[in-house]
Amino acid sequence: MSGALAEAPPAAATDPAETQSCFDVIELLFFAYRDFVSDPDRILTDYGFGRAHHRVLHFVNRQPGLTIAELLDILRITKQSLNRVLKELVEKGFVEQRTGVQDRRQRLLFPTVKGRDLALALSRMQGERIRRAIDRCSEDDRQAALRFLFAMIDENDRDHVARLVYGAGERKGQ
Repeated sequence: MSGALAEAPPAAATDPAETQSCFDVIELLFFAYRDFVSDPDRILTDYGFGRAHHRVLHFVNRQPGLTIAELLDILRITKQSLNRVLKELVEKGFVEQRTGVQDRRQRLLFPTVKGRDLALALSRMQGERIRRAIDRCSEDDRQAALRFLFAMIDENDRDHVARLVYGAGERKGQ
């Protein structure tokens, strides 16, 4: 063996049932994600867009006035990748950039009407899939799912994500 696999530390000895349980979760996450993004993927293809466009449009729509730096922090992608995707969204009229009011070096991002419509259409599809799943669960199951997903986030990023998810409100500069 060579490369990163050869250098990886040996896996901790675990109970086979525990190992299988982890594989079950891993595989269910793969399949759930595959289906969660499949509906939007079909629509995005009509626009010549991909998942990166979807993520940018989603967060710009959820947080109008977001700065490039804030979006980079949320998505954790390179500036070059973001610039390529953002350029397409701007050129095709889905996102507009405005100069910051307090800091004219900032570029604030806002969805256009067309961008908001697409973002909401994609969210509705995904929301419907989530609603169908939640309808099959008790409220305790729903809360457990939220706790589980939150626990999957890196511990040092949880406060940041909590503010994004639960604290999204009006942004300055609108």
